[in-house]
Amino acid sequence: MNLVDRHEYILAQLKKSDHITVMQLCQDLNVSTVTIRKDLKQLEDSNLLFRTHGGATNKNPYIIDRNVFEKEKHYSNEKALISKCAVSYMESHESIIIASGTTMHALADAMDSSMELNVITSSLQVSMKLNQFPAVEVLQLPGILRKSSISISGHYAEQILGDYFCSKLFIGVDGIDITYGLSTTSGQEAKLNKAMIQSAQKVIVLADSSKFGRKSFGRICAIDEIDIIITDQGITPYYKEEIEKLGVKLIIAE
Repeated sequence: MNLVDRHEYILAQLKKSDHITVMQLCQDLNVSTVTIRKDLKQLEDSNLLFRTHGGATNKNPYIIDRNVFEKEKHYSNEKALISKCAVSYMESHESIIIASGTTMHALADAMDSSMELNVITSSLQVSMKLNQFPAVEVLQLPGILRKSSISISGHYAEQILGDYFCSKLFIGVDGIDITYGLSTTSGQEAKLNKAMIQSAQKVIVLADSSKFGRKSFGRICAIDEIDIIITDQGITPYYKEEIEKLGVKLIIAE
């Protein structure tokens, strides 16, 4: 198979799945890894794909920060399904942490107003929503206001978390990459998320399928440091298989 045919094959495979690996292409095309890596570089230079660790994707794996109101417009139906599924993991009378982000706003919207919970949160929008629930006690973390996400971060929030331990952490992320792990667009938020993980017995990640294969500025943790990922049916077989290999429970919300 010549260079043009290989390039056409690679792009055709990317249309079927948003991620391909170098090893799989080597097997399919019966060529060396050096040849495939050169092919991927040429295609990336032509703006036809993005190279990743060990493969390529058809979407930009790097995420920039966006305003929360802009983010809320995207994947709203998927976030609602994911949040409804996540609520089933909450039990009355337990203490939980809810992080910030649009999926956490959807989670608060999906919660039953009769639930009896202690909730620690960095999200002002989550606090305002749960303030309407008579049996929910809310601890709003203090610190620096991050306007783009309407949430709190910083040293004071991290320090407060050190005095508490909760049964579960519900957290949203901007990116999930197999090698890089979980990430967010803010370095300060990533630090706070790390502190939240240390203060929770179980970590439950809520992420729509667009977050897979992407990475951002602040790394939170490796994938195998979390317990559960709840996502939608759009997740590709590749990411489903890779995440389950890491021993993380993957739940598809329907």
